[in-house]
Amino acid sequence: MKMFKKLQGSHFRMLNEELYSTSSQHAVSMMKTDPSLFDSYHEGFREQTKKWPVNPVNVIIKYLKKYPKWKVADLGCGDAQIAKTLPNKVHSFDLISKDPCVVACDIAHVPLKDSSVNAVVLSLALMGTNYVDFLKEAHRIVVKGGKVLVAEVRSRLEHVLDEFVEMLKEMGFVLDNMDKSNKMFVMFYLTKNQPCAAELNPPSLKACQYKKR
Repeated sequence: MKMFKKLQGSHFRMLNEELYSTSSQHAVSMMKTDPSLFDSYHEGFREQTKKWPVNPVNVIIKYLKKYPKWKVADLGCGDAQIAKTLPNKVHSFDLISKDPCVVACDIAHVPLKDSSVNAVVLSLALMGTNYVDFLKEAHRIVVKGGKVLVAEVRSRLEHVLDEFVEMLKEMGFVLDNMDKSNKMFVMFYLTKNQPCAAELNPPSLKACQYKKR
């Protein structure tokens, strides 16, 4: 059992590195070719995050519970916990669909109309080298005055935090709050206020490194 877990952890770290170092288009192709990779990744992900003091999804659920009439889009939804917990209409998207409530897609190209939801969630979902496309898509589908909730691993951002925040502002978002109280992740609470700038210079985020078990 111990050897199995060690091999499982090694496989997760390999997948994790590839997902962070390639585009979302490549990730979709990889998962379609071998859907079992999706299960392997998320099993490893759950093993890692269950050690965290707080899971960012629970922070986001607590926030959204105050707005039960909002339509929500969850980009990179994983096991779709938000849709399964809240009474809201939640559109859940990820690379592969293993659940009837999840739509399989590249979250750089979400099958929703412009300004069609009140809130967008990106919880530990800025994984591809084209992560800025996910934020652009969030901007496109959320109504003006709507909220975008981003949770990201602290170590990925600490070296470029100011540049990342500046880019969010250039994308037409107002930063309502940046919560750095958790030692594992940073929460960004954004409001769509302006059109996205035509040209952006997104900072390079570090790949997320998980410790060996």
